[in-house]
Amino acid sequence: MIDHQPYQLANLGSHDKHMVVNNSAGLVKAAKVFGVPTILTSVVEDRGGHIFPHITEVFPGQKVIDRTLINTWQDPKVVDAVKATGRKQLVIAGLWTEICVAMPAIQAAGEGWDVTVITDASGGITKEGHEVAIQRMIAAGINMMTWVALASEWQRDWARAETATALNEVVLQHLAGSGIAYLWEQQLLNTPVPSAAG
Repeated sequence: MIDHQPYQLANLGSHDKHMVVNNSAGLVKAAKVFGVPTILTSVVEDRGGHIFPHITEVFPGQKVIDRTLINTWQDPKVVDAVKATGRKQLVIAGLWTEICVAMPAIQAAGEGWDVTVITDASGGITKEGHEVAIQRMIAAGINMMTWVALASEWQRDWARAETATALNEVVLQHLAGSGIAYLWEQQLLNTPVPSAAG
């Protein structure tokens, strides 16, 4: 998770700001459900602000790696933290897509990492900036997904009870249409059928 900070959010023009905060929170909560190691990084935090509490509260006590480098993949602390997970796939979301997401994604992919960018938990200064960055990254062999598509691939089967209930809670909180529809369905299923007046 790269630079989900107030300064970047204030200058976001590609997406609704509420949606990006919501989707970022949904993404990290889903990662926690599935035990996916999650690294939080900011850039010049004392000026750009703290990472959204919607993200940091999911990992209480976890230290945010603060950088001065614009390209996160050039910061040895971040790269070492990623390598320490032992994983081969890298999932990136961040603000802004055309800078703080594209630069590390393209460099990591060039070094042989299997990189996926979560487009709806990221955003650019402009819609054009976001879209051009997506095109650049696709040309570099990077996968594009939304947070709920990624969470669904992690779940794979609703019969996986060890994660299904926890993921359903994330969906209830962060996938408004489906979450509210599910709650309504539960309400209807638990509403007694009126008896016929006799």
